[in-house]
Amino acid sequence: MTTEEPEVTTISEKGQVVIPQSIRKELGIKPKNKFLVYGRGDTIIMKKLDLPSLKQEWDDIFKLMNKKGLKISDEEIQKEVAAARKTNR
Repeated sequence: MTTEEPEVTTISEKGQVVIPQSIRKELGIKPKNKFLVYGRGDTIIMKKLDLPSLKQEWDDIFKLMNKKGLKISDEEIQKEVAAARKTNR
């Protein structure tokens, strides 16, 4: 189903806009979704961002490492993180 007719919404005193339910449902918009917002003249465009799950990416990296026989301990990770933070200060 595609929304063909424009919907009307109102901006709150806090600057919040309610995206109509039919559009949220069609686009799979859930609470905490992120958007890019563009504004030009009297036009605002919102683009839904599909950000990857960092936990899932981290798990995938470790699965790949294990598959290739590469192992790294939590202590080694913490040591490298601490060194990187120290370098970036």
